[in-house]
Amino acid sequence: MSQNTSRMVSQRVARRLKAVRKAQTLSLDKAAASTGVSKAMLGQIERGESSPTIATLWKIATGLNTSFSSFLSDEETASQDEKNADNDAFINDPNMKVKTLFAFNSNTGFEMFELQIFGHHEQHSSAHQLGVTEHIHVTKGKLSVFQDGHWKAYEAGTQCVLYADQPHGYRDEAGETHFINVIHYPK
Repeated sequence: MSQNTSRMVSQRVARRLKAVRKAQTLSLDKAAASTGVSKAMLGQIERGESSPTIATLWKIATGLNTSFSSFLSDEETASQDEKNADNDAFINDPNMKVKTLFAFNSNTGFEMFELQIFGHHEQHSSAHQLGVTEHIHVTKGKLSVFQDGHWKAYEAGTQCVLYADQPHGYRDEAGETHFINVIHYPK
Protein backbone atom coordinates (compact mmCIF):
# COMPACT_ATOMS: atom_id res chain seq x y z
CA MET A 1 0.00 0.00 0.00
CA SER A 2 1.45 3.34 -0.98
CA GLN A 3 1.39 6.44 1.18
CA ASN A 4 -0.44 8.22 -1.64
CA THR A 5 -3.19 5.56 -1.78
CA SER A 6 -3.65 5.75 1.98
CA ARG A 7 -3.90 9.55 1.78
CA MET A 8 -6.56 9.28 -0.95
CA VAL A 9 -8.66 6.91 1.17
CA SER A 10 -8.35 9.29 4.14
CA GLN A 11 -9.47 12.21 1.94
CA ARG A 12 -12.49 10.24 0.68
CA VAL A 13 -13.51 9.30 4.22
CA ALA A 14 -13.01 12.90 5.41
CA ARG A 15 -15.20 14.35 2.64
CA ARG A 16 -17.95 11.78 3.16
CA LEU A 17 -17.98 12.17 6.96
CA LYS A 18 -18.30 15.93 6.65
CA ALA A 19 -21.04 15.65 3.99
CA VAL A 20 -23.10 13.12 5.97
CA ARG A 21 -22.76 15.09 9.19
CA LYS A 22 -23.85 18.33 7.47
CA ALA A 23 -26.75 16.61 5.65
CA GLN A 24 -27.99 15.31 9.00
CA THR A 25 -27.30 18.72 10.63
CA LEU A 26 -25.19 17.08 13.33
CA SER A 27 -22.55 18.85 15.36
CA LEU A 28 -19.39 16.91 16.16
CA ASP A 29 -20.80 16.40 19.67
CA LYS A 30 -24.02 14.86 18.32
CA ALA A 31 -22.12 12.75 15.78
CA ALA A 32 -19.87 11.48 18.57
CA ALA A 33 -22.90 10.54 20.67
CA SER A 34 -24.48 8.71 17.70
CA THR A 35 -21.35 6.80 16.67
CA GLY A 36 -19.52 6.13 19.92
CA VAL A 37 -16.41 7.69 18.37
CA SER A 38 -14.98 10.64 20.28
CA LYS A 39 -15.53 14.20 19.08
CA ALA A 40 -11.76 14.69 18.89
CA MET A 41 -11.29 11.59 16.70
CA LEU A 42 -14.19 12.56 14.41
CA GLY A 43 -12.67 16.03 14.00
CA GLN A 44 -9.25 14.56 13.18
CA ILE A 45 -10.77 12.18 10.61
CA GLU A 46 -12.86 14.96 9.07
CA ARG A 47 -9.78 17.20 8.74
CA GLY A 48 -7.76 14.34 7.22
CA GLU A 49 -5.36 14.32 10.17
CA SER A 50 -6.17 10.74 11.17
CA SER A 51 -7.10 7.64 9.22
CA PRO A 52 -9.75 5.48 10.92
CA THR A 53 -9.42 1.76 11.43
CA ILE A 54 -11.92 -0.48 9.67
CA ALA A 55 -13.72 -1.03 13.00
CA THR A 56 -13.91 2.72 13.67
CA LEU A 57 -15.25 3.41 10.18
CA TRP A 58 -17.96 0.77 10.74
CA LYS A 59 -18.94 2.49 14.00
CA ILE A 60 -19.19 5.80 12.17
CA ALA A 61 -21.25 4.34 9.31
CA THR A 62 -23.59 2.56 11.72
CA GLY A 63 -24.02 5.57 14.01
CA LEU A 64 -24.77 7.86 11.08
CA ASN A 65 -27.11 5.28 9.53
CA THR A 66 -25.20 5.09 6.25
CA SER A 67 -23.39 2.35 4.36
CA PHE A 68 -19.74 1.45 4.85
CA SER A 69 -19.03 1.59 1.11
CA SER A 70 -20.28 5.17 0.90
CA PHE A 71 -17.10 6.21 2.71
CA LEU A 72 -14.93 4.43 0.16
CA SER A 73 -16.79 5.30 -3.05
CA ASP A 74 -16.82 9.02 -3.71
CA GLU A 75 -17.49 9.02 -7.44
CA GLU A 76 -18.94 12.52 -7.61
CA THR A 77 -16.04 14.42 -6.07
CA ALA A 78 -13.07 12.05 -6.44
CA SER A 79 -10.18 12.99 -8.72
CA GLN A 80 -9.27 10.54 -11.51
CA ASP A 81 -6.30 9.29 -9.43
CA GLU A 82 -8.64 8.58 -6.51
CA LYS A 83 -11.11 6.76 -8.75
CA ASN A 84 -8.28 4.54 -10.04
CA ALA A 85 -6.84 3.84 -6.57
CA ASP A 86 -7.68 0.70 -4.62
CA ASN A 87 -9.93 1.45 -1.66
CA ASP A 88 -8.37 -1.17 0.57
CA ALA A 89 -5.62 1.01 1.99
CA PHE A 90 -6.38 1.27 5.70
CA ILE A 91 -3.03 2.26 7.11
CA ASN A 92 -4.06 1.33 10.67
CA ASP A 93 -5.20 -2.17 9.65
CA PRO A 94 -2.17 -3.74 7.92
CA ASN A 95 -3.53 -7.30 8.37
CA MET A 96 -6.82 -6.67 6.61
CA LYS A 97 -7.77 -5.33 3.18
CA VAL A 98 -11.24 -4.32 2.02
CA LYS A 99 -12.10 -3.80 -1.64
CA THR A 100 -15.53 -2.52 -2.65
CA LEU A 101 -16.89 -4.66 -5.48
CA PHE A 102 -20.33 -3.03 -5.57
CA ALA A 103 -21.04 0.16 -3.62
CA PHE A 104 -24.28 0.43 -1.68
CA ASN A 105 -27.40 0.49 -3.85
CA SER A 106 -30.40 2.11 -2.17
CA ASN A 107 -32.84 0.26 -4.45
CA THR A 108 -31.64 -3.19 -3.39
CA GLY A 109 -30.17 -2.42 0.04
CA PHE A 110 -26.96 -4.32 -0.82
CA GLU A 111 -23.24 -3.61 -1.01
CA MET A 112 -20.48 -6.13 -1.77
CA PHE A 113 -16.85 -6.39 -0.67
CA GLU A 114 -13.84 -8.62 -1.17
CA LEU A 115 -11.89 -8.95 2.08
CA GLN A 116 -8.46 -10.37 2.82
CA ILE A 117 -7.13 -11.15 6.29
CA PHE A 118 -3.49 -12.02 6.93
CA GLY A 119 -1.29 -13.32 9.74
CA HIS A 120 -4.04 -15.02 11.78
CA HIS A 121 -5.54 -11.59 12.41
CA GLU A 122 -8.78 -11.32 14.38
CA GLN A 123 -11.13 -8.44 13.54
CA HIS A 124 -14.03 -7.48 15.82
CA SER A 125 -16.97 -5.35 14.80
CA SER A 126 -19.66 -3.68 16.85
CA ALA A 127 -23.31 -4.23 16.00
CA HIS A 128 -24.59 -2.62 12.80
CA GLN A 129 -28.12 -1.27 12.29
CA LEU A 130 -31.03 -3.52 13.26
CA GLY A 131 -31.65 -6.24 10.69
CA VAL A 132 -28.33 -5.93 8.83
CA THR A 133 -27.03 -9.28 7.55
CA GLU A 134 -23.71 -10.25 6.00
CA HIS A 135 -23.64 -13.06 3.45
CA ILE A 136 -20.10 -14.46 3.50
CA HIS A 137 -18.46 -16.77 0.95
CA VAL A 138 -14.89 -17.94 1.69
CA THR A 139 -12.76 -18.08 -1.47
CA LYS A 140 -9.33 -18.93 0.00
CA GLY A 141 -8.04 -20.15 3.35
CA LYS A 142 -10.12 -20.76 6.44
CA LEU A 143 -12.28 -18.10 8.11
CA SER A 144 -13.70 -18.26 11.61
CA VAL A 145 -16.78 -16.11 12.20
CA PHE A 146 -17.86 -14.94 15.65
CA GLN A 147 -21.58 -14.61 16.26
CA ASP A 148 -23.99 -15.52 19.06
CA GLY A 149 -21.05 -15.71 21.47
CA HIS A 150 -18.99 -18.37 19.72
CA TRP A 151 -16.61 -18.92 16.79
CA LYS A 152 -17.37 -21.21 13.84
CA ALA A 153 -14.86 -22.04 11.09
CA TYR A 154 -15.60 -22.03 7.33
CA GLU A 155 -13.30 -23.54 4.68
CA ALA A 156 -12.78 -22.18 1.16
CA GLY A 157 -15.89 -22.82 -0.92
CA THR A 158 -18.31 -22.56 2.01
CA GLN A 159 -20.56 -19.75 3.16
CA CYS A 160 -22.66 -18.45 6.02
CA VAL A 161 -25.12 -15.72 6.91
CA LEU A 162 -23.96 -13.47 9.73
CA TYR A 163 -26.52 -11.47 11.72
CA ALA A 164 -24.52 -8.26 11.92
CA ASP A 165 -26.90 -6.36 14.20
CA GLN A 166 -24.97 -7.87 17.11
CA PRO A 167 -21.24 -7.78 17.95
CA HIS A 168 -19.39 -10.08 15.56
CA GLY A 169 -15.93 -10.85 14.23
CA TYR A 170 -13.71 -12.57 11.69
CA ARG A 171 -10.46 -14.51 12.20
CA ASP A 172 -7.94 -15.81 9.67
CA GLU A 173 -7.16 -19.43 10.53
CA ALA A 174 -4.84 -20.16 7.58
CA GLY A 175 -2.31 -17.32 7.54
CA GLU A 176 -4.15 -15.75 4.60
CA THR A 177 -7.89 -15.88 4.04
CA HIS A 178 -10.02 -14.23 1.35
CA PHE A 179 -13.80 -13.90 1.40
CA ILE A 180 -16.66 -12.13 -0.32
CA ASN A 181 -19.05 -10.25 1.95
CA VAL A 182 -22.47 -9.15 0.66
CA ILE A 183 -24.09 -6.83 3.20
CA HIS A 184 -27.84 -6.26 3.22
CA TYR A 185 -29.45 -3.27 4.91
CA PRO A 186 -33.20 -3.70 5.45
CA LYS A 187 -35.50 -0.90 4.29
